[in-house]
Amino acid sequence: MSASFAGAEAPGQTVDGTGQPPRNADVALALGRRRRRRRSDRVVKVLCWAATAVGLLFLASILLTLFVRGLGGLHLSVFTEVTKPAGSGGGLLNAIVGSLIQALIGTPIGLMVGTYLSEYAAGSRLGDAVRFVSDVLLSAPSILIGLFVYQFAVRPFGGYSGWAGCIALAIIVIPIVVRTTEDMLRLIPTALREAAVALGAPKWKAIVFVCYRAALDGIMTGVLLAIARVAGETAPLLFTSLGNLNWSLDMSQPVSSLPVTIYNFAASAYADQVQLAWVGALLITMGVLAVNIIARVVLRKRS
Repeated sequence: MSASFAGAEAPGQTVDGTGQPPRNADVALALGRRRRRRRSDRVVKVLCWAATAVGLLFLASILLTLFVRGLGGLHLSVFTEVTKPAGSGGGLLNAIVGSLIQALIGTPIGLMVGTYLSEYAAGSRLGDAVRFVSDVLLSAPSILIGLFVYQFAVRPFGGYSGWAGCIALAIIVIPIVVRTTEDMLRLIPTALREAAVALGAPKWKAIVFVCYRAALDGIMTGVLLAIARVAGETAPLLFTSLGNLNWSLDMSQPVSSLPVTIYNFAASAYADQVQLAWVGALLITMGVLAVNIIARVVLRKRS
């Protein structure tokens, strides 16, 4: 019986792998390490909360400034009237429509290119070249893209045009949509494609009705990121579509846009134009925010 008591563990101690209870020094070392880990965890948590608070503070200050400066000039005439000369009031109808037309053209092109890279160009040299160019364009400065389009789409044709603006924004949009579309489609299991083909569906139907639906969340995220990227781009449009104070849907002529209108009116000496610049900035911000919220709500209901 004394032998059994001799082999019993002391209170508060555990037996290690050798069958011997740990020494007091080992216990103290383990407790010290645990305290250091807890302290480090608390410090990291505090830093994370502080960084989050700083980020939210800047975001809140921007939104508050836009609301305070922009809401005062947000009237129905902003959406029903075109921009007018200084001192004549007016709205932003032509700028809003011009921005929508020029920003959305690159999205379907990027979707089709991303689909090609994922479904048809696996291992091909052409696919590798397209993917490389797309990755390079992801980090290209927008002002250089504007200058590039100016050289081959503005100067040779003798003037600024809406088509040149569409090309400049499409070059910015396409790489983002291409990359996200390709990555999302590659995450779809091959068995899902094989199941659709086994049921007699052509490959294009398997892609459109099976792969697209399965990867819709990721593809929509890429599209929203691309739209948010070009929503406030001014430099490419200054070199391409320039701007237009009149209502015009002729894409062969200069076309108005919200970023260029904000750029021109923000430094104006007239209070009404400065007010329209703040309203335009508020519309861009709330438009991007609304599109993101609506897309997330729709995708959440779908899932």
